[in-house]
Amino acid sequence: MRSFASDNNSGVHPLVMEALNRANQDHAIGYGDDPWTEEAVRKIKEVFTPDCEPLFVFNGTGSNAVALQLCTRPYNSVICAETAHIYVDECGSPARMTGCQIRPVATSDGKLTPELIHPYLCHFGEQHHSQPGAVYMSQCTELGTIYKPDEIRALTELAHRHGMYVHMDGARLANACAALNLSFKELTVDCGIDVLSFGGTKNGLMLGESVIVFNPSLKKEACFVRKQSAQLASKLRYLSCQFTAYLTDDLWLKNAMHANRMAKILHDGLKELPGVHFTQKMESNQLFLTMPRPVIDKLLESYFFYFWDEAANEIRFVTSFDTTEGDIEELLRAVKEYL
Repeated sequence: MRSFASDNNSGVHPLVMEALNRANQDHAIGYGDDPWTEEAVRKIKEVFTPDCEPLFVFNGTGSNAVALQLCTRPYNSVICAETAHIYVDECGSPARMTGCQIRPVATSDGKLTPELIHPYLCHFGEQHHSQPGAVYMSQCTELGTIYKPDEIRALTELAHRHGMYVHMDGARLANACAALNLSFKELTVDCGIDVLSFGGTKNGLMLGESVIVFNPSLKKEACFVRKQSAQLASKLRYLSCQFTAYLTDDLWLKNAMHANRMAKILHDGLKELPGVHFTQKMESNQLFLTMPRPVIDKLLESYFFYFWDEAANEIRFVTSFDTTEGDIEELLRAVKEYL
């Protein structure tokens, strides 16, 4: 069964698998004191900024929990979109690990703006209220939309004026960069992001993410927070070596561009069909749409995908680095037949 449910369901890119096989030679010192991790750290610093601090972790939820613990204390609040992964999909892990109040903000497209979060920037210095400590933003958002650099800078500048940090969840950052034709640095460091959850699992890696700390004031405690959060791998080289492959010869960009292109082909084929309505703009590799429920039920017999709002017959299709044009053609053929 081919899946359009999530880019998490895709396989591992062959070049990443080769990197894992190369790291699987002989013995190596654990916990990151190995040449593969050193090389991966160098690569990340070349791509982002020489003075960043990369910390490899097991997964996306762990990376968000570590990053937010660096930005906050338990009396803080974290402001995010109501669709944010930390609020909807992580079983309360960020709230439990940080002790913070999570303050969701209603948005129409998954994107925060200064106007939307300004009402939550209050009660500073009042001991009876959680103190706003961090803004969490997803790039791409959970609705497939993308922040442009000026939109990110507007958020970081506002947060910094109030003594707050900005954490970017970059699980699909590669797709945003590919769509905007911008580098990782241009969408993070240059926009004032303090700490990044740098993902690759959705774009060809087997497992693992990296928390990349940009703000110097957050670096001192980073390694301790990772360890205490159970996110320090003993055989760390199997996490880190993947990032070297990922950042070599723009593999990350090639994969993301392909996934985005497959989504565009699927979007263009679906938008002409009667009964199909898109609920969000197509900006990355995620499509949000409605169609008649009988058609959805019939498709589910052959394809795996998720409802986004079942009451409204809204579903989500996600393409991956290994989605083929043949996959798209077959799905379109099925939708046309059932319609």
